[in-house]
Amino acid sequence: MLNKYIPRIGLGMFIVITTLFFYSTLNAETKKQANEEFRQKLESVITEEKEEELPQELDSYIRYIPSRGVNALSGKVAIMAASSEYSYALKAFGKLPVEFSLDTQYIGIENTTGVELPAHLMGLSCGIETTLPFFKFNQTYLRIGVSPSFYGDDWSFPASSFRIPLRSFLIYQPNDKWTYILGAAVYPDFETKVWPILGFIYKPNDKLTFNIVPERPNISYSFNERVTLFLEGGSSYDEFEVDKDNLKNVVLRYKEIHLGTGIKYKFNKFIQTSISAGGIFNRSLRYRESLGKVDIKDSVYTEFRVEINL
Repeated sequence: MLNKYIPRIGLGMFIVITTLFFYSTLNAETKKQANEEFRQKLESVITEEKEEELPQELDSYIRYIPSRGVNALSGKVAIMAASSEYSYALKAFGKLPVEFSLDTQYIGIENTTGVELPAHLMGLSCGIETTLPFFKFNQTYLRIGVSPSFYGDDWSFPASSFRIPLRSFLIYQPNDKWTYILGAAVYPDFETKVWPILGFIYKPNDKLTFNIVPERPNISYSFNERVTLFLEGGSSYDEFEVDKDNLKNVVLRYKEIHLGTGIKYKFNKFIQTSISAGGIFNRSLRYRESLGKVDIKDSVYTEFRVEINL
């Protein structure tokens, strides 16, 4: 069903679905924190306070990077990336906070270099995650999640493209201004198998927030309830199983780092959109086993994002 939203010629673009989620504590000692809400993307942590629980969210973006030359080769590469998540949060047995999620990823590639590259790369993940008080430590929580996933160059994913990333980290919130995060994400069968999860969130007042956490670190300033300016960074170190020449299921790694600024507008408590632009650096598409590499020159990007809470 997803295929009808993806053009097969040129750059692909689609918007699917995602979420922010609500977490609370499980015992009487932490009952005062029951109104705190934690939300996360894959390997990202964001804390927010809300007036009411909204268990579902769609979070989708499209990022366009214009055609640029490559180092040491003739030809150019242009990329269109889209990613979406949908998640639903509930309390199992009336107490245990659990979040189920669906995460889709699409990278469309236009390539005129001598290195053969697929026209598109796809990812599909289903996640489950929970947050628990960490023993008797005050204002400290343990978050655990697992995301069975497929990464390939077509929506008919072969069994060999199946991976099971997992993550576990501690959240410590000594007061309303500070939140600290420490842990690790594990990626079996990836080239880099372990990534640290390390960061903090500092909110000195109601307008300014330093959200320095994976994978979307940002600094934001709210002019009012509707308009927010932000500076945001991010990176990709994704791996996909693809076909190349007569070879099947070879691994292609896409890497990039981006930094930009933008503006977010909140229509109401359910819908907000943002548009941003900036620079993108350290880009490459590289096959494992020395089957070819394309180092793409630095460029600019534009991104449009929609978040819907239900």
